[in-house]
Amino acid sequence: MPLTDPDRLFPADPGTRSLARELYEGVADLPIISPHGHCDPRWFAENARFPNPAELFVIPDHYVFRMLVSQGVALTDLGVPRVDGGATETDPRKIWRLFADNYHLFRATPSGMWLDHSFEHVFGLDERLGPDTADAYYDHIDACLAGDDFRPRALFERFNIEALATTEGALDDLKWHRMIRESGWTGRVITTYRPDAVVDPEFEGFSDNVAQFGALTGEDTTTWAGYLAAHRARRAFFIEHGATASDHGHPTARTEDMPQAQAAELFQKALKGMCSPDEADAFRGQMLTEMARMSLDDGLTLQIHAGARRNHSAQVFAKHGRDKGFDIPGRTDWVGALKPMLDAVGMEPDLRVILFTLDETVYGRELAPMAGAYPCLTLGPPWWFFDSHEGIRRFREATTETCGFYNTAGFNDDTRAFCSIPARHDVARRSDCSYLATLVATGRLSLADAHEVSADLTTNLARKAYRL
Repeated sequence: MPLTDPDRLFPADPGTRSLARELYEGVADLPIISPHGHCDPRWFAENARFPNPAELFVIPDHYVFRMLVSQGVALTDLGVPRVDGGATETDPRKIWRLFADNYHLFRATPSGMWLDHSFEHVFGLDERLGPDTADAYYDHIDACLAGDDFRPRALFERFNIEALATTEGALDDLKWHRMIRESGWTGRVITTYRPDAVVDPEFEGFSDNVAQFGALTGEDTTTWAGYLAAHRARRAFFIEHGATASDHGHPTARTEDMPQAQAAELFQKALKGMCSPDEADAFRGQMLTEMARMSLDDGLTLQIHAGARRNHSAQVFAKHGRDKGFDIPGRTDWVGALKPMLDAVGMEPDLRVILFTLDETVYGRELAPMAGAYPCLTLGPPWWFFDSHEGIRRFREATTETCGFYNTAGFNDDTRAFCSIPARHDVARRSDCSYLATLVATGRLSLADAHEVSADLTTNLARKAYRL
């Protein structure tokens, strides 16, 4: 009995379902473009076996452990590391059994669909995971992982990944990317420039980070000019290692375009730790505009991930650090927030700025109208809580009438869980084909155009948006 329905996510109406199936069959086997995500480049550099099922599916995946935490399971019981190096569960089979005991929590969720897809299509399992099958699952997956055909590079090729972008901080030495490049392996794994630690005055250790930034680049980062020069140098270093994009995870979408003397004064306050919260936000906003100008020079696509109230649980942040499932959506203003940057560079056709939001209410009211007018703007796909069938459908319904398909960036998976990549892209392809099928069935799009659009949404728009 298969774990996944072959017609999953297609419309219930038989005629429209048939159209969706036809469109999907035309794109199902196209290569995966994964231009934004958080996989570990070390996997592909060393090409060592994944240690065990728990470390593959549970410990790195905040989609998984946040659901378990919501039902009272402790992160330490799931083996999630503590920032102080304190004790956490180290028995992977015990972690797996706890996961299996609670697998019912994922019913009808995107995570459940991704996991079932991975279990069935990557590991050949056809029984449901639960307490009674936990050990059999563990033993089967662990045995598979011992084989060379389940090592990271082999899975990368099996998944038909054309390009995969990881995300590294501005202070990263990129040694794993260098090792990949020097290994002679032909898989395309590239980095992305993520400078939050040296851009956000509220980031822990900001001043020390900026000092290290200067040491890495040989620039005097105690001055505004030297600080900007250091960014240019690091961006060039990342480009040497394959980067085609930068990424900026800010709590708001605020941009600024201050006179350079005023920006320099604010930078000095930031270095001294004297910024108010509003001044810190203003500095982040100034740096988005500075990054956009640098993108005009070096060609990096600028990604803005705004609207996440990050690390919402102070207790979890103190104990386990960042990215532990407690980034929560918040209301986000885009029209006013982006205006300073757009006044400065918004009409530049060679600039590519991709906007991601966790505030769905702004798609039709703000983001689609702006992307449908400004040549530099592109809408990123539904992100995190909304990269689901329903989220993708709502995104298409809210944006297509105003900015069309060709002011969007296709799909990206934004994942740390490697085996979920084909599952997530499969959901996106099925969801988009279902939406296109409804347009065909209601006379709003020809079938021939729908086939072309489905291919564009699957691969071509991402290639264009990320210069791949």
